[in-house]
Amino acid sequence: MSSFEQVVVIDGKGHLLGRLASIVAKQLLNGQKIVVVRCEALNISGEFFRAKLKYHAYLRKMTRYNPTRGGPFHFRAPSRIFYKAVRGMIPHKTARGAAALERLKVFEGVPPPYDKKKKMVVPQALRVLRLQPGRKYCTVGRLSHEVGWKYQDVVARLEERRKAKGAAYYERKKLAQRQLSEAKKSAKVDTKTATALESYGY
Repeated sequence: MSSFEQVVVIDGKGHLLGRLASIVAKQLLNGQKIVVVRCEALNISGEFFRAKLKYHAYLRKMTRYNPTRGGPFHFRAPSRIFYKAVRGMIPHKTARGAAALERLKVFEGVPPPYDKKKKMVVPQALRVLRLQPGRKYCTVGRLSHEVGWKYQDVVARLEERRKAKGAAYYERKKLAQRQLSEAKKSAKVDTKTATALESYGY
C-alpha cells in the first residue's frame, strides 16, 4: 500500500490479527480509507486454548461500580475485536485519531458492494509468510464463537451463497470470452478495419 487509492479493500483471511492491525493503523493515520472484510478468518498465533485463556482474562477486567455502564466493553464479534486492536494503535481520543478511525470499516463475510470489488492482501501480515511452518494458530471466528458471538452459522451460510454466486458469474464470463474469441476468428475483417475497431475499444 505504497500509493494512495480511493478505498483499499483488504481480505482478512490468512492474516495475523496484530500485524494487520498495525499496518492498517499506520495507513489510516496517513489518510488512507480502508475496508477489511472476512474478519472471522483472521488468524492469531499460538494454540486456540491459549488465546481463549487470554480472552477470559480480558473478560474479568471491569469497573467495580457498574460494568454495563462504565465499561470496559468486551466485544465478541470478530470485526469488533479487530477494530479494537486497531483502535489501541491509534491516538483515538485526539481529533486526528478519531478522524483516522472514521476511515476504517470492518465486516464479517463480504457484504455488498465489496463482493464485487478487487480485494488485496498485505504480505507483511500474512500468516504463511510470518509464522514458521508447523507453528500453531487459531482463527478469530472460532474464538469469538466460543466467547459468545452468535452469528458464526449465519455468516458461513451467507459466504456459501456468495461463493456459489461468484462461481456462476465466472462460468458465464468464461463462456462469453470463449464466444467472443470464436467470433473474432470466424469474422472476415481486414487489417485496416480491425485497427479502426481497436481504436474504438472493440
